[in-house]
This record gives sequence, C-alpha cells and structure tokens, in this order.
Amino acid sequence: MTTQPLTTVANQVMWNRLISVVEEQAQALVRTAFSTSVREAGDLSAGVYDDEGRMLAQAVTGTPGHVNAMADAVPHFIRDIGPNNIFEGDVYITNDPWKGTGHLHDITVCTPSFFKGKLVGYFACTAHVVDIGGRGFGADASSVFEEGLAIPIMKFAEKGLVDKAFVRIVRANVREPDQVVGDIYALATCNEIGHRRLVDMLQEFDLEGLRTVSKFILESSHRATIERIAALPRTSAAGSMTIDGYDKPIDLKVTLTVEADRITADYIGTSGVDPKGINVPLVYTKAYTCYALKCAIAPEIPNNAASLAPFQITAPENTIVNALYPAPVALRHIIGHMLPDTVFSALDKILPGKIQAEGAGALCNFQVSLRPRTDVPAPSGTRRSEVLTFNSGGSGARPKFDGLNATAFPSGVMTMPVEATEHTGPVIIWRKELRADSGGAGAKRGGLGQSMEIGATEGHEFDFSAMFDRVDHPARGRAGGQAGGATLLGLDDQTRLRAKGKQFVPPGRKVMLACPGGGGYGEPKQRDRTAVSRDLAYGYISVDAARRVYGLTEAEIKAVEVAVNAGETM
Repeated sequence: MTTQPLTTVANQVMWNRLISVVEEQAQALVRTAFSTSVREAGDLSAGVYDDEGRMLAQAVTGTPGHVNAMADAVPHFIRDIGPNNIFEGDVYITNDPWKGTGHLHDITVCTPSFFKGKLVGYFACTAHVVDIGGRGFGADASSVFEEGLAIPIMKFAEKGLVDKAFVRIVRANVREPDQVVGDIYALATCNEIGHRRLVDMLQEFDLEGLRTVSKFILESSHRATIERIAALPRTSAAGSMTIDGYDKPIDLKVTLTVEADRITADYIGTSGVDPKGINVPLVYTKAYTCYALKCAIAPEIPNNAASLAPFQITAPENTIVNALYPAPVALRHIIGHMLPDTVFSALDKILPGKIQAEGAGALCNFQVSLRPRTDVPAPSGTRRSEVLTFNSGGSGARPKFDGLNATAFPSGVMTMPVEATEHTGPVIIWRKELRADSGGAGAKRGGLGQSMEIGATEGHEFDFSAMFDRVDHPARGRAGGQAGGATLLGLDDQTRLRAKGKQFVPPGRKVMLACPGGGGYGEPKQRDRTAVSRDLAYGYISVDAARRVYGLTEAEIKAVEVAVNAGETM
C-alpha cells in the first residue's frame, strides 16, 4: 500500500485513467446492447462514483440527459437499498423517472465495486430500451401509470444471483422481451467491465481505494469551475422560448443570476404541467440546464459531481419542467432538449456575441409499431415489430461557424443508419437526405435538417408514434440571422399528421418527414460569397435562396452551375 502522498501528476494520471475506464465501460455497453438506440445512436451513459455516491468521471460516449441525471441517481440507490444491505456481487436497477433519468424507457443499473472485501465505489450506466410496455413510447398517456412497467430501486442480483422472478415480470410486460432483458444484462455486464478495470488500476498504483484521487478530482473540478464563474459579470438576465407543446404552445422561461461562486437558474413563469406525456421531472431539467451552462462557461472541465455543483437549478412544482409524480413523462426530452436554447437566450445578454443561435433542439425521434395488415389477409412471413429510430435536425449557427447539419444538440446522440433501422423490423426508409434551405440564413448559416420517407414492407400496416416539435415555432436566429426551417409531417397522399402522438398509417402509405433546421447567426447579406457559392454547389441552398436571400448575382450563380457541371470542387 502506498504511504507517501500522491503527487499532482500521479493524481492527474489516475483521473485520466478513470475517464478511460468509464469509456471502456460505455463501449462494452455499445457492443453488447440489443437495442439499436444504444448500439447505433449511443443513447446511454456510464460513470464511476466514490463510496459516497459522488460522480468522479463520465464516459465520453453518452448523453447529458442520462449522465447528468445519473449523477443524482446513485445516492438514491445507496439510500433506498441501505448501506447495511450492500454486498459484493450485487446489482441494482430502476427506471423511476424521478430518481433516474426522467422517463420509464431509461433503465439505470448500479453496481457496488469492492476491492479486497471493502466497498470502494460504484459503477452506474443507463440505456434507453426499445419498449417498456404500457402505451408504448409516445406522448399519449395521461399519467405515468399508462406509460409502462415501473421498476422501483431494487436488486437485480444479490451476491451474484439474478432475481429470476423479476426477469419473468419484465418479460411478461414488454413487447420486445428478448431485447429489453438482453439490454438489462448488457447494462450489468458493462458495470462489471468498469469494476475489473478499476481493480486493475488500484493494483497498479498500489492503492486501497478511491478516496485520495476522489478528493483531488472533486476539489480540482470545483475550484476550476468557480474560477470560470468568477470571471463573469455579476448580473441577472432572463431568457424565454415558446414551443409547440401537445395541444397548445408552451412557454419556457428562465432567469439566470451570476454570483461569485455559483450560477442560479430559476424557471419561474414557465407553463404548467401538460395533460399529456411531455412533462419533465426536475432531475432532467437540472441535467440539461447544467449542460448548457457548462458548454458556455466551462466546457473543458470534466463532468463530475463537483463541476456540476456550482450550477443550482430551481423550478416551481407542477410546472412542465418540474412535473411531480404521477405526471406522464414519456417524452420528457421534447421539452428537456429545448432548455439549453432557453438558457442561451439569457446567456446571450450576459455574454453578447458568444452564444449560438437556436437549433432543432428536440431529437426527431419516432417509433413504428408494425403488424400484419388487418384489412385483408396478410401474406405469410409478416410479423409484429417495434422499431425506434433517432434522427436529428440542424444545430444553430455559431458566431464564427455555421451550424452542424443533421446533428443532435444538445443530446449528442448519433443518427441511426438506415441499414441498422431496417434490420430491426419490416420497415423501409425510402429516402433520407439533407433538406435544402432548412438552415436559417445568416452570416453563418444554420445547420440543415433532413428529409425522410418511411414505410413498411408488403403486407404490413403500422402505427407511427410522432415525437416532434418546431412545427409552429422554428428555431430562431440570432444577431439578425433568420429562423431555421420548420418541421413538416404528413403522408404521401397529403394527409397531415400531428407532430405528437400515435397515428395509424394504412398499408402502402408512406410517412413524409422534414426535420427542422437551425437558426442563422448575423445578417445573411454579410455571408462570405464564396461560402454562399459553396452552399449552392452542395445543394444546401436553392438558386432562389442564393439570389433572393444572399444576393448572389446571375453571373455568380452561372459560375457555380458551370463548376458543378464540370465536376470542380468549390
């Protein structure tokens, strides 16, 4: 055992090692998960905690909504399981929206880590599962009871023995039992990988536990974050945003106050709880508010309990960003992903010229519930299947850079490949491409959304569960930039679909989806003309937009057409 105090360099090396440990933990989950949302989109989180339940490091792979919410989850596990009931070989589990990550579709697994018979810390991970029963993944429920199987904090395994009765209950309550149970085992396995690598680290550095490095990580992170905050003006600013909601628009309002050693964010004035499942538990509101503040103020400081602590988030109870049990919360991301842009609207007043324009915000997710057609006898080989796919609109333009095309900000998940989506069930993605003119015009252009056509293989019909926003309230530009393109949704026979909710799609019909674009930054006429010509050549903007919005001359447009026809690179 090491008796000499560890140097700063040694502590830093072990800190980096812990980040590598949890990244390997996350990659183990990616490799072993059954759900495409985990394997292909990276909708997960992984982290390591000290013996008091404080998050020390998070994996690079993962989403802020998962990992920042999970930072609060492990103390719940410790309290609810009880310190005297924690044994080597245990595995704990929950999908409690108010103690986990905000809705029932995310399962969090926590595993105590023992070294030489002593508890030294915990590993935790979260993954979105394809189905959790109930009404299915969508906004249609009126209470959380309708949204699926609720798993209180409990033991999935005790002293290495899995609770088989629990597994049978899960299998009996979900539409895709093999995928869901497989994902639970994958979550437990990835924690075990993290534990093994931690043991390797402790042995290599001749340590008995994590307390020394934990103290270094938390003190260093807290000090660095406070320094960033102390450099800001001592002031308050309010920000707001109106978004579509379910049946009526929703107002999001936040007031930021910068103090010497903290930033407070208060959501007073925000709309109340919605009757349908788009409400947000406070834990998820905290997760994305903290993420927005860290992105703008301290992006280079690693995420852990101490770097999050100076950001203090409050919201009145029974507002849509602090929905209490048993409010329906299945699509909490629809609102939660809009919170960073709400925070940015206030930060822009504190840090003018440094904050990006609004983006698509919420993921353009949808779930397809396929089944043999019921209007006529279905051909042999048809089957029931649940297919969840993640897609993205464009991010907002930044003061010095264009927005990113079809990129999920703030969630950070990846767009699912067509091949992986079609492999999971009898669904066909007929078209998936960038959507011209959807990026808000500006000196810096907003990121483009994407256009999709979705159908089913012959002999199938399906329910389409829509999870979209930005139909009536597209992403706003900043500093003179224009709004991004709005979300469009309907069938190929011109039937209009609602932006949220489960809707029937007859056999042979296709869903036509246009994901929203990000807002522009700065006056469009100030955009570099070479950049405009390049956008035209790439098909990011139309000839009409190049001429009317950006002021490209007929000669310049002709030059682009000649270059494209000649195969020249712009």
